[in-house]
Formats: sequence, structure tokens, C-alpha cells
Amino acid sequence: MPELPEVERAVRALRARIEGEVIDDVRLLHPALKRRTGQATLRKLRGARVARVERRGKHQLIHLDDGRVVHIHFRMNGDWIFDGSSDPLPRFARATLAFANGTRVVLEDSRALSTVDVHAAETPLGLDLGPEPHDPELTPERLRETLSGRRVEIKVALLDQRVIAGLGNIYASEALWRAKIDPRAIAATLSLATVRQLLLAIRAVIERATGGRYTHAENARLDVYDREGQGCRRCDGTIARIAQGGRSTYFCPRCQRTGRRRVSRALRGGRS
Repeated sequence: MPELPEVERAVRALRARIEGEVIDDVRLLHPALKRRTGQATLRKLRGARVARVERRGKHQLIHLDDGRVVHIHFRMNGDWIFDGSSDPLPRFARATLAFANGTRVVLEDSRALSTVDVHAAETPLGLDLGPEPHDPELTPERLRETLSGRRVEIKVALLDQRVIAGLGNIYASEALWRAKIDPRAIAATLSLATVRQLLLAIRAVIERATGGRYTHAENARLDVYDREGQGCRRCDGTIARIAQGGRSTYFCPRCQRTGRRRVSRALRGGRS
């Protein structure tokens, strides 16, 4: 699944190719996308100029010069292909944006789960997102205050996009390992010092991954994710996998000890 670093890579490439360009044509090729946006709305995009391309969390926002916004979300498997308007379409092409200079941007998605929407000018996007990981206003104090009201496991809390925008399953596991936090620890019980280490870890794994696909074999730098049964890179432990919120969490039971006492009490039915 594309997560924040992968989406950031995609939006940087998109920005470099289409900012300042004039839209010549937009086509939605998959029935699910056609049901979301009508042909009349697409026709009205012709002639509009791209003012800027922005990422918020995992959302890509193409801002037009008249205030409208084309909103794309890759979901599970989307990505961009850049080619020319006369080139054959890729097998899993789901939408195309053609520009007056001959550039074409193709939304490729083998699972057909990606979404494309057009928002009218001055219309709230309703993304309901928290701060970005590198937002200067996201301080340890602010993050701890946000977590203080969440009586759920810290891994589950981190997947809530209202906590930190764009943080997904892979990087939540990686950050918790880096910060030595048990993913089952209750979010509200973490101390300010622990939250400070967590925020540093989140920023480190996101920074390390941005610019490429973190999980590609030739570029893999995963410490725990998808490494069940393998040795921990930090201690003599063995990476374990548990299910949390319907997702797989990978961690080292030996060295991810922060919050362990409260986890143990909760498992015994004690107060946390």
C-alpha cells in the first residue's frame, strides 16, 4: 500500500510535470470512477491551469487557477505513469489527465480502488486530518495531549489519521520499534518523554523512506515490518507479528519494552 513517503514521491513527480500546465482533457476509464464524477464536470476542467500540487496525508490535491481542486487518493495500489497523449494506455489505466503541452498523466491501479474527485472552488475538502509528521506545530506536548484521550493501543491510535496525517501501518510499526515502545501499550498512558522519542522515531522513518518505495527489494530498509520470525536488528530477540485493528503489527517482544508493565496489567484484567 502506498504510504506517506510513497505518496510524497508521487506528488513530487506530479508537481514537476504539471504545475503551470493547462488541462486539455480528463478521462475516467473505470466504472467506479465514472460513478463518482460526471462527464459535464470533467469537460469543465478543459482550459484550466494547474496552480499548484499539494499533498495532505495520503491525499494528492491538484489546485486549479480558478479555485477548483482535483483530489486523488491512491488507496491500496495506485501510482502515476507519465507519457505522451498518443502512447498506448497501460493495462491498468484508470484515469488520464492530458495537457496542452502534450504531457499525459495516467493513474494506474491494478485493484481499481483509487479515487478521483473534483471539488468546486471554496468548497471544504473535509479531509479531517491531523498535522503532518514534520509540521513544526506538532510538538511532543501536542502529540501527548492528543494521545491522552485515547484509551486504545498506541499502534491503533497512530493509524487514526486525525492523530498524524499520512502515517500508515508500515511506518507506525517501524517507528514504534525505533522508539522501543510496545505496540500494545495504551496510548493515553505514555509519558511525555516516551512521546518525544516516538515523534523523533516517526520523523526519522518517514525521512529515511521519502524519495523511493520503502518496501522494494533493492531499496528495503525495514527493521521489523514483514520480518516475522527473523532476528531483531537491535537485540537477540525474534520479530513477532500480532493483529491490531485488523492490521498486522510487527515488533520485537524483547527490546520494545516501554509500556510493557501496563500491557501486562491489562492482559491480566487489571486497571491500566
